[in-house]
Amino acid sequence: MDKREIEELRDKVGCALLLQQSGWKLDVKESTRHAVKYRRDTKIVIVIHNGRGWFDPLSSAKGDVFDLAEHLGARGFYRASAQVAALVGLTPAPQPWTRTRRTTQLRPIADRWTRRGPLRPASPAWRYLTETRGLPDTILDVATSQDALREGPHGSMWAAHRGADGMLRGWEERGAKWRGFATGGSKELFWLGPLLAPRICITEAAIDAMSLAAIEVLRPDTLYVSTGGGWSPASEVAIRELAVRTNTRLVAATDNNRQGDVYAVRIRAIAEESGAAYVRSRPRADDWNEDLKALLARLAA
Repeated sequence: MDKREIEELRDKVGCALLLQQSGWKLDVKESTRHAVKYRRDTKIVIVIHNGRGWFDPLSSAKGDVFDLAEHLGARGFYRASAQVAALVGLTPAPQPWTRTRRTTQLRPIADRWTRRGPLRPASPAWRYLTETRGLPDTILDVATSQDALREGPHGSMWAAHRGADGMLRGWEERGAKWRGFATGGSKELFWLGPLLAPRICITEAAIDAMSLAAIEVLRPDTLYVSTGGGWSPASEVAIRELAVRTNTRLVAATDNNRQGDVYAVRIRAIAEESGAAYVRSRPRADDWNEDLKALLARLAA
C-alpha cells in the first residue's frame, strides 16, 4: 500500500467508526464535541481531531486510525490497514450533539467571554451550582470576584481556563443537560484561590475544584485548579511551572477511579522532577462534588 492509498483510508475511515464496529460504546456523559469518549469494560479511548486522532487516557497510547487498529488487537500495520480498509463505505452512528456546521465566524474567545454576564445570586447558573451541585454561595462569590465564572446559555455555567499570565484560553461548560468546552478555546487550568499559595490542589473539573474548596472551607494556603477533564500539554506545562516555585506542595486531588489514579501518577512524577512535595488526596466517592453533596446530606440529617 503506497502513501496515497494510506492517506485515502485515513480520510475515509474515522476512529469512531472503528471503535463502534469493534463493540465499543459511546460515553455520552463524559464526551464533548471535540473529545468523544468510548468505553469497553474498564478500557477507555478518547477520539479527537474530528475523528482522525485518538488517545488512551490510561496509558501513553495515541495516534491515527491505523494505530488504533493495532491498539485494539491487529498485529502489525498490514493487518491494521486491512481492518481499516474493510470499513470503507460504512457510516458511523451520529453523535447526540451533532449540529449543522456554523456558517458565521466565531467571535474571539475574550469577546465571547465578556458578552456573558458574571454569575449573580438567584440567576439560572447560580441556582444550578447551588441547588444541583450543592456549592455554597461563599465559594461562588470568591470565584466570581476572580472572574472565574460566567453565565452560560440555558442555565449553564462557564468556568475560565487561564494561563499563568492571566490570559483567557477557554472555559469549561457545565449545565444540567450540557457538558463541553469552549469552541475554539484550549484547556490549561481553572484557578480558584490565592495565585501564590504554596499548596496546589489539582482536580479534573472546575466543579470538583470548587467542591473541594467548599469541603476545606477555602484554605487560605491553597490554590485550587482544574485541568478540565483531560490532560493537555498546556495543562502539564502550567502544573510544571507551579511545581518549581519555592515550597510548593502538589496535591493530586483527581477522581477516585483508574483515570484519576493515572493523572495522580503523572502529578507525582512532576513533583519528583521539580523537587516539590507531593500528596494524593482521594475523594471517598468518585469525585469531590459527590463528596460535597454527601457531606451536606449528613449535615441536614
